[in-house]
Amino acid sequence: MSEPGLFRDLTEVYEAMVNWPQRLAREEPFYRRVFAAHQVRRVVDVACGVGHHAALFQRWGLSVEGADVSPAMIERARRQHGESPDLRWAVRSFDQPISADETFDAAICAGNSLALAADRPMVGQTLQQMFAAVRPGGIVVVQVLNLWRFPDGPCVWQKCQRTVLPQGEVVIVKGVHRSGQQGFLDLIVISLGPGSERHTESTPLLGLEAGELEARARAAGAFRCEFFGGYQGETYVRESSVDLILVARR
Repeated sequence: MSEPGLFRDLTEVYEAMVNWPQRLAREEPFYRRVFAAHQVRRVVDVACGVGHHAALFQRWGLSVEGADVSPAMIERARRQHGESPDLRWAVRSFDQPISADETFDAAICAGNSLALAADRPMVGQTLQQMFAAVRPGGIVVVQVLNLWRFPDGPCVWQKCQRTVLPQGEVVIVKGVHRSGQQGFLDLIVISLGPGSERHTESTPLLGLEAGELEARARAAGAFRCEFFGGYQGETYVRESSVDLILVARR
């Protein structure tokens, strides 16, 4: 259950759960290799959140558009990373058409965002829009959590941290559990000190299979599909890989 007040906007909570310098350092070599192999100069980041990946790509000298359905996320991205002709922001759902003066070389959807789609038809619609936005020979990159490594039933608690947010000092606990073909991101946030408040939520995640992603990508225009089990470029193994990463060429 949730109590009103401090936790109406969870942007700060989600940001606090990620060590962004560490995460970007781990993921950067993968994107550099993939982008270099496909001569990527223009990128659209679909469901970009507060724009850390988009800003990273812009620092490489690429032209980037970051889009997210949340106006609050995009406003924070503008404040934190700035805006310029080479770094633009848009409020847009990931299944909506991506308008641009010219096509992109790459479209990415990372951070497990595609698993948050309302249903499987929306996954297909999102891939359709991403492929429509990239040039022939361009690429679409999708990263989701590999739910199939989790046992069916119990929650696997992954993080427990005490931190200070603008709202005050809090404890954040995060975990994932799977129930059949669906997953759930479980979150508990407790404020410390007088008048302590608590927020709990369980966000549903689509259980996406490599075969399903490939079929939908090919229906959207993919010429070739590769799968990886993580940002080190390792082979995807359904039973054990942390991630499911699709790199599809149009």
